[in-house]
Amino acid sequence: MSKRDYYEVLEIPNNASDADIKKAFRRLAMKYHPDRNPDDADSESRFKEAKEAFEVLSSADKRAAYDQFGHAGVDQGAGGFGGAGFGDAFSDIFGDIFGGGGRSRVRKGADLQYNLELSLEDAVNGTTVKIRVPTLKHCTTCSGSGAKPGSSPQTCSTCAGHGQVRMQQGFFSVQQTCPTCRGKGTTISDPCGSCQGAGRVKEHKSLSVEVPGGVDNGDRIRLTGEGEAGDAGAPTGDLFVQIHVKKHPIFERDNADLYCEVPISIVLAALGGEIEVPSLGGRLNLKIPPGTQTHKLFRMRGKGIKPVRGGPLGDLICRIVVETPVKLNSAQKELLEKFGESMGKAVNKHSPNENSWIDSVKKFFEDMKS
Repeated sequence: MSKRDYYEVLEIPNNASDADIKKAFRRLAMKYHPDRNPDDADSESRFKEAKEAFEVLSSADKRAAYDQFGHAGVDQGAGGFGGAGFGDAFSDIFGDIFGGGGRSRVRKGADLQYNLELSLEDAVNGTTVKIRVPTLKHCTTCSGSGAKPGSSPQTCSTCAGHGQVRMQQGFFSVQQTCPTCRGKGTTISDPCGSCQGAGRVKEHKSLSVEVPGGVDNGDRIRLTGEGEAGDAGAPTGDLFVQIHVKKHPIFERDNADLYCEVPISIVLAALGGEIEVPSLGGRLNLKIPPGTQTHKLFRMRGKGIKPVRGGPLGDLICRIVVETPVKLNSAQKELLEKFGESMGKAVNKHSPNENSWIDSVKKFFEDMKS
């Protein structure tokens, strides 16, 4: 049986935030967890399905692979992905519901996203870009502890340093985040004046982003450790640079191929010849055979894009558009009229597409009468 879409499983849109994903999984887990539905095979199956969906969508790398390639992008296992493991996320969620661990947790810093707009040339050839990013950094005054220098955080009296408190709810003993220390296990009576006890301060930092050649819309570059600072002792989050390629005045991109619309005169289309066409590598010569029609495609092998993930060079595909002459003077009109007269009854020979179309129209009306 084919797998359901992970967003459908969690009942969320495909642009859901990390918080929305976690909230959706928490709701489904509370509903279908085997401890709440003993001997219920359907609930167990739904729980496993939700767990698998959460494992993928809660990881930035796995989610990016899934969004681009579907189940095929994540079915090879978790070995190739960075970031926090599913076990940590699962424990974080079910610690509140089913009593996991009974200890305080330091929170990893949040991941950040920066939208980087590139020209097609820079996306294809690669470039280095300087960016300025707002973020949270560990406070240097208190070394991230949040306490005024010379003092230190104190063990929370509400949870005795566990970061969680236990409450009885019906048949379940529910463990929840301590409302006093918010899960840290400590409180600060004398906060740092620089960060007001937060342990982190807002800053802007400048970064140099190496953009590899061949990137496309939607690709992301991960800068490990360049996100927000976590709690004291916790790792820093990552920065994801989201690529947006600006529309080009000449070329359209389709994966590794480039498309270019090439207008030519009716004379060149009829008699044939050679013209120059642009490519990202420079000028190229394109031979136009006699009798070329509009929408004819000419493929120039290896003149497209080298994909960022490897593979053969794409092609440059020139799409011909035959232009009808405009703003003719009287002499030019007269020449065209003489040209039309010279075609005589042989017009069908010179315009096979027109003749075929007229025959199709005649048959259409004959079929309507019958």
